[in-house]
Amino acid sequence: MATIHEALDVEQLEDDLFRGSSPATHLQRTFGGQVAGQALVSAARTVGAELTVHSLHGYFLRPGRPTMPTVYLVDRVRDGRSFCTRRVTGVQDGKAIFSMSASFHRGGDEGPEHSDAAPVVPRPDELDDATVRGPEEQAWYTHEWPDWDIRAVPADRIVVRPGVAAQQQVWMRYRHPLGDDPVFHVCALAYMSDMTLLGSARVPHPDAHTQGASLDHALWFLRPFRADAWLLYDQTSPSAGFGRALTQGRIFDAGGQLVAAVVQEGLMRTVHEQA
Repeated sequence: MATIHEALDVEQLEDDLFRGSSPATHLQRTFGGQVAGQALVSAARTVGAELTVHSLHGYFLRPGRPTMPTVYLVDRVRDGRSFCTRRVTGVQDGKAIFSMSASFHRGGDEGPEHSDAAPVVPRPDELDDATVRGPEEQAWYTHEWPDWDIRAVPADRIVVRPGVAAQQQVWMRYRHPLGDDPVFHVCALAYMSDMTLLGSARVPHPDAHTQGASLDHALWFLRPFRADAWLLYDQTSPSAGFGRALTQGRIFDAGGQLVAAVVQEGLMRTVHEQA
């Protein structure tokens, strides 16, 4: 299937107009992480190299057609001395399928520092290649995303935090070197952040037959990282109800540094059997 370079390939048509690729996939709808990643690539091409993205907030408005390229319109909302903002709309067939705001920060600022400690989990070399829902899902991940190394921490080896409704922990990395462009690693993480996260909401409901889809997605980039090095995706789902599930993720590098934070709400609607 598509490499991350193919999935994030974006052609610049005009100054603020871009067209994303439509790589081969087994998905019936365009993968949300691909749309978010391509939108972020488009936004990043309209700012100077001295600016780095620190956050994005996106809404998935309509299902995308995976065989059709997505066109991205970038609105230069603000260019300030320390921060600049871009609004990106992804369009197919003349209709918006995705809307995102991204904020960029000029380097050089200093301030107090603190960070949560990484949870104590088995190292990735202690785990088999495995996703979170058994052999069938593992086979699907291997088929759709063979270039991503995904290793779930077994449920019986997760230190359960009191009062937390649902937990899931996954080690992830891209299997091949991605070069040294930090913007590409950020866009690759935006792609990756939509993988497995909604699955944390299904942990307390293993037998539920549900329909799922990403509704909105927010991501904060906190420290430098590499997407081709091991990253621990520590996931929780604090609430589910009314056909929706809220999920949260903290992403740590192998040294225990908190490098990104994610919040996503997704559809988790019960599918009733037809009589």
